[in-house]
Amino acid sequence: MNNASCNVTFTQGSVPLATVYSLVLIFGLPANLLSLTLSALKIRRKNVLSVYLFTLSLSDLIYLATIPWWISYARNSSRWIHSSLACSITGYIFFNNLYISILLLCCISVDRCLVVLYPIEAQWRRRRRVAVAVCLTVWVTVMLVHTPVFYLSTVQTSKEKNDSCFETIPMPDLVANFNYARFCIGFCLPLTILVTTNCLIFRRIQSSPCLNTTQKRKIKYLALSVILIFLVCFAPYHIILLSRALAFSLSKDSCWFEEQIYGVSITFLCLCTVNSIVNPFLYMFSSESVRQELRRDLRLLFFLPLPRESGTETYFLNHGTGSKMSSSLRKEVTSNNK
Repeated sequence: MNNASCNVTFTQGSVPLATVYSLVLIFGLPANLLSLTLSALKIRRKNVLSVYLFTLSLSDLIYLATIPWWISYARNSSRWIHSSLACSITGYIFFNNLYISILLLCCISVDRCLVVLYPIEAQWRRRRRVAVAVCLTVWVTVMLVHTPVFYLSTVQTSKEKNDSCFETIPMPDLVANFNYARFCIGFCLPLTILVTTNCLIFRRIQSSPCLNTTQKRKIKYLALSVILIFLVCFAPYHIILLSRALAFSLSKDSCWFEEQIYGVSITFLCLCTVNSIVNPFLYMFSSESVRQELRRDLRLLFFLPLPRESGTETYFLNHGTGSKMSSSLRKEVTSNNK
């Protein structure tokens, strides 16, 4: 960003942004640590879905480690007071976590969809090593795609550059093209996958004779929550990316637009980080089996009797639908609910 070219400032929202980042760190760190531990235990019991959840929590934890720098950046009115290398690493981790999270959410939805639609085939073909390979592919691909971040962080639109970090304003051609790709491939395509897979899951569950109305309603709300939270966390930021790219493409002198939208842009960027809190509660702690395990541990701690609980809807999201469950399978659902 160059003040000589674009007079972009942001001071009025620095305290609210720093507060949001602080809350994300306070609540996101223990939630993701617990989610990482629980998913690791489930992986040892050969739970395939937990491989994606483990990788998702790990990515979020790496990002949460950089939150103090984002808090400092917000409190200093978007002025970077640390080294340029710290700026590059912090931004690189942010962009990696953003799109690793998006792609892993797609992997989780696709995995659940395949299990529900093709329960027999999935039972034999779902393997932990396949899930691990998928996660590694996502991780490596996103990291390679975002290596230009180290270059973009040093882009200068004139001879002078202020103390911002990653604010390349006016927007270079490379950044504009990158924003188009991020909007189409990094947001629209995953959103289509999430909507399609969750709709297919809900449609198949609706016709299942093994679930009652309450259980079907839970699955419906979970599917809607996944889509809604994805839109709330990621849609505003990507719409801003697209609008900035369009403004640059339509008018080479886009400073007037950048000056008007800058405050909204960094606010929506901050909103993306809220996803790091939501993920554990939506995908791990919303699991009926996990809640049962937590309640069981608490009851054992206080010497209370253990209740008899059922994990039927969670079973179907992990193993697929069928007309009946055998007594052995029902016992497995109640005890392990893999």
